[in-house]
Amino acid sequence: MGKFLFIRGGAVGDFILTMPAIQLVRDQLPDNEIEILGYPAITSLATSTGLADRTRSIEDARLAAFFAPGAKLDQEWCDYFSSFNVVVSYLYDPDGFFGDNLERAGVQTLLRGPFRPADEAPFVPAASQLATPLETLALFLDDPGMTLDYRASSEAIETPVRPRVAIHPGSGSASKNWSFESWASVLAELHRELDIEYVVTSGEAEHETIGQFLALLNERELPYTHLSGLALPELGAVFNDVDFYLGHDSGVSHLAASAGAKGLLLFGPTNPEIWAPVSTDMKRLVSEDQSLGGIQVQEVLNELRDWSSSHPNRRD
Repeated sequence: MGKFLFIRGGAVGDFILTMPAIQLVRDQLPDNEIEILGYPAITSLATSTGLADRTRSIEDARLAAFFAPGAKLDQEWCDYFSSFNVVVSYLYDPDGFFGDNLERAGVQTLLRGPFRPADEAPFVPAASQLATPLETLALFLDDPGMTLDYRASSEAIETPVRPRVAIHPGSGSASKNWSFESWASVLAELHRELDIEYVVTSGEAEHETIGQFLALLNERELPYTHLSGLALPELGAVFNDVDFYLGHDSGVSHLAASAGAKGLLLFGPTNPEIWAPVSTDMKRLVSEDQSLGGIQVQEVLNELRDWSSSHPNRRD
């Protein structure tokens, strides 16, 4: 039995885009142990679905020395790194100091992955780019799409009384967000057509603004449940059971796609050929002028027409 270590920092979306590479090792080399060094709140997505056996926190001050050339390295961390047969690092390491120090620590097979996928032509999905280092081991990612079951991580999943549409109206950047007013108009029109309930999700990025969005829904008397503060695997379990998902280019959208949710994602300044989840169930609506303000409410409703017109809960 061998041991793999994936080292991955970054935000939620960065990690989920790396999960197909982890799944590739799990599927092709099932007798190997897989560990992840990262932020436990995020890397728990891999352990909760069986892609990894365990995680360890990257937030240790002793690791700082590994980013300095010729520094004295902590022996405990050296022993830790050298205990793995293969180490795959995606940390930002422009000068190569971290990778060089891993080799000084005794790492025999070090695969240096990209911290950020390339965004120039030819455009290649980020998940495919992040799996490229594994080709050194003759592991090739043919399909970067994935569907994971997060339900085991949630003890109590409510059975919905009626179909639910999830919406995450934010992202890590305001430039990637459609206006709350536009989203509220879309939800109001959908509710006129369908007997559905909305699930609104929010995180730290929306902490100061989500109240404005909920106020718009209240004004329109739309039925919704607001979910905040859930652990990521628990949120993934929610997405396992929704009928449809609406959102932008965000880590939460990647989580919804990884849970197999059908949905529609709006793209403005970022390139969906690289950054969109690889999923046939997630449609994309791309602004022609690369601005979310360039997308009209009717355009979104048109994209939803096939799904809504065939929905069994259409109102008379």
